[in-house]
Amino acid sequence: MEINVPEELKFLYVQNEQRPVVKIPAPVLRETAKVVTKISKRHQDLIDRMLRSMDMARGIGLAAPQLGVSERVIVVAPVGMRPMALINPRIVKAEGSMIGQEGCLSIPGLYGDVERFAKIEVEAIDRRGKKVHLQMEEMASRVAQHEIDHLDGILFIDKVDQSTLHWVNPEAPGDDEDDDEEL
Repeated sequence: MEINVPEELKFLYVQNEQRPVVKIPAPVLRETAKVVTKISKRHQDLIDRMLRSMDMARGIGLAAPQLGVSERVIVVAPVGMRPMALINPRIVKAEGSMIGQEGCLSIPGLYGDVERFAKIEVEAIDRRGKKVHLQMEEMASRVAQHEIDHLDGILFIDKVDQSTLHWVNPEAPGDDEDDDEEL
């Protein structure tokens, strides 16, 4: 799917120190990320950078490829949940269905409805190297699925109901942040 960014939103597609997130059509966003075999200081620094970048962008999730690093690391921080890093996450069980609006920090300003599993179980490694098994539902489930998709080179625009796609300036005054979350 080709994205034609409206002229008034092109400023969102600049990548710099204040906007470190990689934007489409960067090839790293379409790669299958490599498995992390050993957690190093470099990974700890990457996770810290991911958390800072996600916070600066007012996002609720971020995958390492979105910072140009093709490794299987994500951070998730849906409202009401403490931010956490997941290394080599994989969905081991999924059930139900839900449809909700999504956006993406790598495609800023574009939103649309995506169908996802309502509940998932995820196995991963935390930043300390400990194996974790998480049960997630609702927004936490959506965020984790969106970010895990990034690790496989899949973007929300690949799954979106195209009839629901619309542009909104996420930085516009008076914008209701709860309506248009960027993952």
